Amino acid sequence: MTRRRRFDATEYQPFPNEEGRNTRQSQWEIPALVRAMALPKNGRILEVGCGRGVALPVLDQLCGPRRLVGLDIDEELLVEAAANLRAHGTEAELHGGDVRQMPFPDESFDVIIDFGTLYHIARSQDALEEIARVLAPGGIFVHETKASQLLSHPVRSHGRRMPGPAAHGLRHRRWAMLWASRTKVSATHQPRMRPASLR
Repeated sequence: MTRRRRFDATEYQPFPNEEGRNTRQSQWEIPALVRAMALPKNGRILEVGCGRGVALPVLDQLCGPRRLVGLDIDEELLVEAAANLRAHGTEAELHGGDVRQMPFPDESFDVIIDFGTLYHIARSQDALEEIARVLAPGGIFVHETKASQLLSHPVRSHGRRMPGPAAHGLRHRRWAMLWASRTKVSATHQPRMRPASLR
């Protein structure tokens, strides 16, 4: 019997493996998300908090990315994700790491998808800064909304919220009740803050 790595519960809490939720996510949620958020083909896609890799084969099939990457802090879940990728014949990179300090260069991805990780970690503002850093200008950050979190995790998500993306150069793009997307505004197009003396 293998023992799971222990994490500080205030920093990260693993989710149970629920086969019904995995099936709903792969057969319904991800295809609906791809359509509703109008995700582009042939992009560089990163899923943060990829867990067991349930979403990666579906994203590969529907979006045909030229690069597909999953990131998770839990190395044991990445072992399960690798097995899932092999079972589906999906080629993707799996990286162990914290979304608050990602091992990728600036502007590495065109699409970043988060199925609720930012609602369930401490210091989610740091994670959003990292997402903005590794997202290319014009890139898309897709995340679950509070409504989605309440439906999926009514107790666990109580009192948790997504930090305001606008402060990181992420502008509203689309909203579809359960999901929302923001686009990264290039530095030259970000609105300038007026000096305090002029406000």
